[in-house]
Amino acid sequence: MWRLRVVHSTGYAYKSPVTASFNEARLTPRSDSRQNVILNRVETVPATRSYRYVDYWGTAVTSFDLHAPHTELEVTSSSVVETDSDALPEEKVTWDDLNSEAVFDQFDEVLGPTHYTPTSKRIVRVGQKIAKDHEPLEAVTAAANWVHSELEYVPGTTGVHSSGLDAHREGKGVCQDFAHLTLILLRGMGIPARYVSGYLHPNHKASVGETIDGQSHAWIQAWTGGWWNYDPTNDTDINEQYISVGVGRDYSDVSPLKGVYSGEGSTDLDVVVEISRLA
Repeated sequence: MWRLRVVHSTGYAYKSPVTASFNEARLTPRSDSRQNVILNRVETVPATRSYRYVDYWGTAVTSFDLHAPHTELEVTSSSVVETDSDALPEEKVTWDDLNSEAVFDQFDEVLGPTHYTPTSKRIVRVGQKIAKDHEPLEAVTAAANWVHSELEYVPGTTGVHSSGLDAHREGKGVCQDFAHLTLILLRGMGIPARYVSGYLHPNHKASVGETIDGQSHAWIQAWTGGWWNYDPTNDTDINEQYISVGVGRDYSDVSPLKGVYSGEGSTDLDVVVEISRLA
């Protein structure tokens, strides 16, 4: 078990004063069977009034609005989280189980296409080949293996609005694209699958107390009798280095910050993530 501190700061600079802004932050880690949140706070400069709620997908949201004219806005989330490795579900399902009416009914929202995970006949054919040789549990890792072999990790090659198919056409992308393409493949096979946002400490042998430049990360959860995590970008199981924050159908359900503002001009965006292993 690890104890990790994450500080995620996002700064906006507006070209002219903004008279009002309304925002949602999904920056609070989850408490679940794999991790325990010891503390979290989300603060803004200028100070704002905020309230918290849990959204439809179980992600903690901090909502805040600002009604005084401002040219800058900084949002900082500070968290301390205890993490553990992930466990595979004890119950295993068959393809016949997944093709049942009960599973379709229960998991309809994470089986269908979305903007980021559109359907593709070619990807469905790949999934059919994988399903022929594997039971559902093994098919998840086989699907991630395939995505890992199809995409090269190259920062800056795709945009925040690119779909998994866009990345596949390019043959390269970032963690968001690896996750989306894996979701297309899994859902095409009939395996319920979700997008996970969070953080990854990149060094398994990290010294306690050392702070490093971290980054937001994305991976997937699949349901094969129970939910479990897999990281297609690194083609690996989830361990203590991972902190999960949001879960949803795709990136749009878990974007760290979203909002609207009244004012002119574009914004400059600066994001800094610092991660420290505390124990």
